[in-house]
Amino acid sequence: MNTVLSASSSADRRRWLTLTTLCLAVLVAQVDTAIVNLATRPVGEAFAVGVGALQWFIDSYNLVYAVLLMTGGVLADFYGRRLVFMVGAGVFTVASLLCAIAPSMTFLIGARALAGLGAAMLLPASLAIIRIVWDNAAERNRALGIWAACNGLAMAIGPTLGGLLIHYFGWRSIFVVVIPLSVAALVLAVPTIPETSDRGNRGFDMWGQCLGALVLGGLALAGIKAYESPGLAALILLAVAIVLILFVWIENKQGNAALVPPGIFTTSAFRGAFIATAGMTFGMYGLLFLLPLMWQSAGRFTAVNAGVALMPMALVFVIVSAYSGKIVSWLGQRFAISGGVTLIALGLLLIAIGSGQTTILMSEVGLGLTGLGMGLATGPLMAVAVGAVAVAWSGTASALINVARMTGATLGVAVLGAIYESFGEGAVGLQMALQVAASVQIVCAVYCGWALPGRESVL
Repeated sequence: MNTVLSASSSADRRRWLTLTTLCLAVLVAQVDTAIVNLATRPVGEAFAVGVGALQWFIDSYNLVYAVLLMTGGVLADFYGRRLVFMVGAGVFTVASLLCAIAPSMTFLIGARALAGLGAAMLLPASLAIIRIVWDNAAERNRALGIWAACNGLAMAIGPTLGGLLIHYFGWRSIFVVVIPLSVAALVLAVPTIPETSDRGNRGFDMWGQCLGALVLGGLALAGIKAYESPGLAALILLAVAIVLILFVWIENKQGNAALVPPGIFTTSAFRGAFIATAGMTFGMYGLLFLLPLMWQSAGRFTAVNAGVALMPMALVFVIVSAYSGKIVSWLGQRFAISGGVTLIALGLLLIAIGSGQTTILMSEVGLGLTGLGMGLATGPLMAVAVGAVAVAWSGTASALINVARMTGATLGVAVLGAIYESFGEGAVGLQMALQVAASVQIVCAVYCGWALPGRESVL
């Protein structure tokens, strides 16, 4: 009896060490993303470059990440989730070091693109590993709640940490600070993460890879161009839609050997999680783009103060995400996700109402509600997505749910930004944009209530 208990306790310790390793890597990638925007001005001054070069300093990472995201998920399934995770962490570490020592703007842009490659391998693999290691749905929900909380933690500490580092140590320090953590994740991966792979009957779908990369790269490029060139962004989205139709047609002919097996989307649970994730990020990334923009344009806050004013959302997200697994065990996945997305809608409406007021009290309450909704829904959505498919497709499913996040974010910034601009780029524009965002959340909440199961469904 004691031997059984000792073995169980040892397995639990190893799983939590695994989660620590995964969370370290995800936190590094997300903190890096959260703080790099603050470095644009000092980088521009250091290399004497204009806005165009600075845009690519930010966007080279996003574009490479988007283009290679599905490839990273498939490689994890084919050649080993731990191997791809470690390669991603290693590439990210090297890229961060290269950013820190960059002698020119061109070199820095290339290093940021390399970091995007590392993230495209790292993030899908980390989510797939959780699917493998935690085969019990309730335990997986708890693990994913903590994993999701790392995203909120990055949102909370990233801007403040970045501001302090740049102020006291210069812009290069924001890349140096992540290196020890990413090296720690790389070293810990060997003893804590079991290696798994499952190629199944799939080959390397070259047509699917190329067309999928065009679709994802096009979405990212549309997001990049949305605010400065809305007409061009609309043309890019039209081209993306055409390529997407071709991609779906070719993938259907490939069957289960395709890059994205059609069987994944025939599962209502996965389809619901995909749509809800895209809808949630549509509203949230649109909000995070527009609210600070309006505050700064109106002269209410500086960039740093706007970041501090957004802190309640991030803090609530972190706290609630860590307990979302327990909440799911009490209320069920359907209620947690639908309720969370509904709370996001209510938060967006409160922010819309408060945007024209002299104080930001109502906006802060709305931000707290959105953080609560994200905390309730994010972890369970990840759990539904990776739990609704067979283990062999875990890397692919993990990549796809990240595709949903990226798609929602891109369309949110593009569509809500266009609405904001068309109504005068002030309080009225923000109100109209956030009302549309809230409507999307309500539709997703209703769909989740119909499509998502109360318990895990596995192919």
